[in-house]
Amino acid sequence: LEIGGCDTVELAKKYGTPLYVFDEQGIREAWRQYKKAFSAYPETTVLFASKAFMTRYICKIMKEEGLGLDVVSGGEIYTAINAGFPMQNCYFNGNNKSEEELELALDCNIGRITVDNFYELELLNSVAKNKNKTVDVLLRLTPGVECHTHEYIQTGHLDSKFGFDIVQLDEAIEKIQNNYSNLCLKGLHAHIGSQIFEKSAYADLVGIVFEQFVRINDKFNMHLTEMNIGGGLGVKYTEEDDPPSIYEIADVILSAFNANLDKYNMSWIKLVIEPGRSIICNSGVTLYKAGSWKQVPEGRKYVAVDGGMADNPRPSMYQAKYEAIVANKANDKSEEVVTIAGRFCESGDVLIKDTALPKIEPGDIICVFATGAYNYSMASNYNRVQKPAAIVVQNGCSNVIIKRESYQDLISSDLIPEKLANSESGCKNCH
Repeated sequence: LEIGGCDTVELAKKYGTPLYVFDEQGIREAWRQYKKAFSAYPETTVLFASKAFMTRYICKIMKEEGLGLDVVSGGEIYTAINAGFPMQNCYFNGNNKSEEELELALDCNIGRITVDNFYELELLNSVAKNKNKTVDVLLRLTPGVECHTHEYIQTGHLDSKFGFDIVQLDEAIEKIQNNYSNLCLKGLHAHIGSQIFEKSAYADLVGIVFEQFVRINDKFNMHLTEMNIGGGLGVKYTEEDDPPSIYEIADVILSAFNANLDKYNMSWIKLVIEPGRSIICNSGVTLYKAGSWKQVPEGRKYVAVDGGMADNPRPSMYQAKYEAIVANKANDKSEEVVTIAGRFCESGDVLIKDTALPKIEPGDIICVFATGAYNYSMASNYNRVQKPAAIVVQNGCSNVIIKRESYQDLISSDLIPEKLANSESGCKNCH
């Protein structure tokens, strides 16, 4: 099995396993599809939702390709700053931004801050006032659009922790106009969720946000100019998945957008979208090494790998489904149905249930597809296991973009109280 011109079995030997592998050309091509698909409306800005996968390398790639960034934490902001990303092209989202994070955002002159609630309105205005700055903001709207996806990644329904309900918008705007002079309202933000396959949900969202634009502009004599409709386009994890293409989604969004522009005569509106998963997910795979196995009498056969829920928590969190092949037996016929289990001390640590594969032996390299999004970014050190390395491949070359953690890395933040520091313990021969 080759990815980016590199033999995955050789990559596993060179860099070890588990190993995240990203195809740089695939990432760039996905972004270019967005650029082409939305070119019919030139006033479209594409932000990469960096929570899907955020490193300094990614910031460099996105800068080269002309994308902006959607960031949701001080850590993501700091990563972008450190990578030399133009911070005016960053939008700061999130439902509970800290004062420290807001100060960092203002200090680096971030492009927009999406305000999620009344508490944040007051806090952000206070921070901006102390710094003698005026901040361009969007208000996040909870649009009430229901979509069929896992309940944990729905964000547009009314019973959501995110955003202002429509009935709360007027109060928020009045506070900005009358009390918060350091905030400048530029527009509205809305997001309906992740892994969305329903094209009609985006048309519904555009219509709802336009209605609020018109109402707000008329009632408050304002001139809102920016409509951010988030991201959430679904991707193909398994053969059963049939997501719309980037071009199909763009057609639905732009058709609804242009129809509303004409209906309300609002030609000045800027469209902003925030794809993440659909840019990077299918350009990433994870390589594991097979280890032990167990045959349940008259039941499943489990094959354990050297990773699992700590490097990919999505199956245990969302019941996410994946597909895999045995990389060193890529051309062999399937001989048995097995369940790929993780190494972690949880019964729910199962990556793939009941998949047909060639006979697996200890040491075989198993490649799980579509792990580019929300795998490394959600990884943990559960069971005190080191996080894997991540590499990028292109044209037969490979480079490390995240080094594999060592045992020393695991304890680097540990502290021992002084009263215990001098007690003798441990093996003197272990380092």
